[in-house]
Amino acid sequence: MSRTTRLPSSLLRAAAVTGVAALSLTACGSGSGSGSTSSGSGEVKVGLITKTDTNPFFVKMKEGAEKAAKENGAQLSTAAGKFDGDNAGQVTAIENMVAAGVKGILITPSDSKAIVPAIEKARAKGVLVIALDTPTEPESAVDALFATDNLKAGQLIGEYAKAAMKGKTAKIAALDLAPGVSVGVQRHNGFLKGFGATDKDVVCAQDTGGDQAKGQTAMENCLQKSPDINVVYTINEPAALGAYTALKAKGKEKDVLIVSVDGGCTGTQAVKDGKIAATSQQYPLKMAAEGVKAVVTYAKDGKKASGYTDTGVTLITDKAQAGVTSKDTAYGLENCWG
Repeated sequence: MSRTTRLPSSLLRAAAVTGVAALSLTACGSGSGSGSTSSGSGEVKVGLITKTDTNPFFVKMKEGAEKAAKENGAQLSTAAGKFDGDNAGQVTAIENMVAAGVKGILITPSDSKAIVPAIEKARAKGVLVIALDTPTEPESAVDALFATDNLKAGQLIGEYAKAAMKGKTAKIAALDLAPGVSVGVQRHNGFLKGFGATDKDVVCAQDTGGDQAKGQTAMENCLQKSPDINVVYTINEPAALGAYTALKAKGKEKDVLIVSVDGGCTGTQAVKDGKIAATSQQYPLKMAAEGVKAVVTYAKDGKKASGYTDTGVTLITDKAQAGVTSKDTAYGLENCWG
C-alpha cells in the first residue's frame, strides 16, 4: 500500500543474532550506518519491537521513535516480525535487546498473552517495558501502556454508522483482525456498542489480519453469504480498501457504508475519495515518541512511567452526522498518524 511516508534510510537492516530469523534488528542514531550501533557509550539504549515493518502504521511508529531518539540523545534499536502474530520473533527480539543492554523496550505485542513471560524476564533485569497500541493480557504485565482507546475508536465509528443509516435495517459484515488479539476484539466490541448491536446482528464475520488482499477475499465471501449487506465494519483501512474493491467489482460500492479505524494518510485519503465513509484516527507517532521520552527519563532519574496513557482518537469524515463529533478530511490529512 502506497504511503507518503517511508522508512528513513538510516534504519538499515541487520540479521538477528539468534537462530530464530523472524525479526530484523537494527540500531540508529546520529551517524549510524548499515548494521552498526552508531552511538557513544553515554547514550540511553531504547528498543522498539513492532508487529511488522511493512504495515504503514508501524512504519510511522518507527519514524516517531527515531525522531524522538535523536532529539533526546538516545540510541534506538528496532525489530519487527515477519507477520502479525509472530510471537516467537518478538520473544527473540526482547532477549536480544536485553542482552544488548537496553534501558527500556517499547513493544506492540503480536500475542498479548504469549509475550508476557518474555516481558517478565526483561523487567526482572531492570528493563522498563512499555506497550504501544496493543495492551498485554494482563495489562499489568508491562510498566505502562501508551495507546489509543481502541474500544472508543470502535464506538465512534459504530455511532457514526448508526446515525448514517438513518433508521434503515442494517445488514452488518465485520471484517476483523485475528482471534485473541486485544486490539481487534476491542475495536469490534466498540463498534457493536456504538451501533447498539450485538454479534447476533452481524450477518457475516471474517478475519483479515488487517491485510488488503484478505479484506477483499473476506468481503467476496460475505457477499456470497449475504448479498444484501449494507454496513461493513473493518479492523483497519487496508481491510476497508479490500472490501471496497470487492464491492466495486459487484457494482455495490455506492450501496454499502464502510467504516474503519486507523486514520493513516492513505486511509484518510480514501475517506476523502468516498471509498470509506468514516474512520477513527489514531496517533502512532505520538505513542512511540512519548515511549522513547519515558525510557530516557527512567534512565536519567529512575522514574518509571506507569498506568495507561490515552494518545487520542478522532472521528474523520466529510459527511458529518448529527450528534456524532467529527472532523473533516482536511484535518485528517494534516494530522494523519502524527
